[in-house]
Amino acid sequence: MTIERLGVHTSVAELFPPAVLRDALADTGPTVRIVETDDELAACDALVTFDYEESFLQADLAWIHSILAGVDHFPFDALADRGTLLTNSAGIHGDSVGETVAGYMLMFARGLHTQRTNQLHQEWAYPPWDAAFTLDGESLCVIGLGTLGRAIAMRADALGMDVTGIKRTPIPIDHVETVYPPDDLHEAVAEARFVALAVPLTDRTTDLIGESEFRMLRDDAYLINVARGGVIEQSALVDALESASLAGAALDVFETEPLPDESPLWGMDNVIVTSHAAAANREYYQRVAALVRENLRRLDADESLTNQVV
Repeated sequence: MTIERLGVHTSVAELFPPAVLRDALADTGPTVRIVETDDELAACDALVTFDYEESFLQADLAWIHSILAGVDHFPFDALADRGTLLTNSAGIHGDSVGETVAGYMLMFARGLHTQRTNQLHQEWAYPPWDAAFTLDGESLCVIGLGTLGRAIAMRADALGMDVTGIKRTPIPIDHVETVYPPDDLHEAVAEARFVALAVPLTDRTTDLIGESEFRMLRDDAYLINVARGGVIEQSALVDALESASLAGAALDVFETEPLPDESPLWGMDNVIVTSHAAAANREYYQRVAALVRENLRRLDADESLTNQVV
């Protein structure tokens, strides 16, 4: 299969200017254009996009590439029925997400989130004598040991943390001392000071962390979510934070995005809210371009695609 007309959907502007990706792919063979309207979409054989729109199904596209790793918002069955291939950008976010999670843990351990708030109020305040701690010797459980989870584990290990994790197939993983199967979730998280979620959103992982899991966590534990908002029962999370049965949370993803103005999470001193930005990287478009370039080559050679989902 040869792609002659490749579109870059304007929705990629959520993460980078469409023009930089268009220009990065200009020498790949097909004509590359920025696509906004249905008429422009109809003139394409393939599309690189951030969003999914119903018009994509009507456009008779041979291939869609998502610039995100998570593609749970795409209709897999409908795309398969149309014969449209779908690929994602899994595997390009490990370093940026791993460093973001390390940053969250350092902020909580060293009280930097509180000091930042103090700065905004011009308040000079030394932290309580027993509030700050170091990460060396603390425990982290990483739920999901794919690309993101392994990158988190590597950085935590470098900081001297004791790292455990959960993987569907519990095989040994570098930088992880013990790998538990999913059925041992409660045992795995019970003694962890930090719990980091790095799983895709599926039927198995929806509401993975709910009321019963929060009861298992230490009351001085911190929860970090760089997976998908639906992995946590958000109401149960709020209850755990308000009742002080959880020390804090760093959240990059939410059930509803943007996080609604009325959400109590905005005003909690022990919560770090980031805007689904854990993977942000000025090289993001270059990494997407490398994936697209490789799959254009594979399509031309009738080879299986990298990161094929449908």
